[in-house]
Amino acid sequence: MHDPFYLEVLMTQLEIEAFLYITKYGSISAAADKLYVTQSALSRRIHSLEMQLGYTLFSRGKGIRGIELTQEGRAFIPLAQQWIHLYQEAVSLTDFKENPILNVGSVLSVSTYLLPNALRNFLKHPQGFHLCFHNYHSVDAYAQVESGMIDVALVSDEMYSRTVTTAPAFQEPFVYVCGKDGQPADVMTPELLPPKKEIRLPWNPGYDIWHDHHFKPSVYPKVNLDQMSLLEDFLTEDNWAIVPLSVSARIRRKDVQIRSLENGPDDMMIYHLTLPSLTGVKKEMVEIFLELLDQELKYVSGIRSFL
Repeated sequence: MHDPFYLEVLMTQLEIEAFLYITKYGSISAAADKLYVTQSALSRRIHSLEMQLGYTLFSRGKGIRGIELTQEGRAFIPLAQQWIHLYQEAVSLTDFKENPILNVGSVLSVSTYLLPNALRNFLKHPQGFHLCFHNYHSVDAYAQVESGMIDVALVSDEMYSRTVTTAPAFQEPFVYVCGKDGQPADVMTPELLPPKKEIRLPWNPGYDIWHDHHFKPSVYPKVNLDQMSLLEDFLTEDNWAIVPLSVSARIRRKDVQIRSLENGPDDMMIYHLTLPSLTGVKKEMVEIFLELLDQELKYVSGIRSFL
């Protein structure tokens, strides 16, 4: 016979799962099909969850297609996802010694260009480590580390936290990159750069301040990107971008020009975040991961590693 507490946790897990399936598939009927339960059973789970929470998650219109998330429902999605993640970790604790998992978070600029090799090498470790990876903005990464959802994170913005340890990981300069028809000067300065040909990327607040000082905000760039992986697709003809050195080192196309930059933004500083309470296998995995990242940094001349 199951313990009442176990049954309560199980029911909560089923109810949150029902909520996430409905938000994913757009209707109770579609979610019920995926979960192999009746629509009425799924509706009861949502009603029970709403009673426990004390607010409504869905605005119910006429018919199945009338279901839409309330404001509270939209805000509840990331909390529900965290709950499922924690539940899965809790039930797998007995397997942790055999299948240790490292939870890593990072800003896009690092994960796109520097982390792939380090993460692949981490998974090759003889201890048979497992990996869970997420991209985050810096402020979200701090919150995830504080909550214990992430074991180690790499961020571009240093912030205050009473519980998270913030330490420098590496420092790198910015450089100029352009398509085959770009400026031919060996050393570029901001005055030489045509704003309407820019591929604009949001590296960090310090870069934004430098950019607004040298280029009029009223002049819209050629392309505004927040996905670093698309950079090479737009580096054509005389389009240009300012990027961290590590990004330029990973550009594969032979027709892209790379030049040093005078009077450029301050060097990019990347920090790693951890909780000081990490011990045992988790602490060992973080140390191994950072060692592998340090090895990757040594392949790029001009980057200063603090790891």
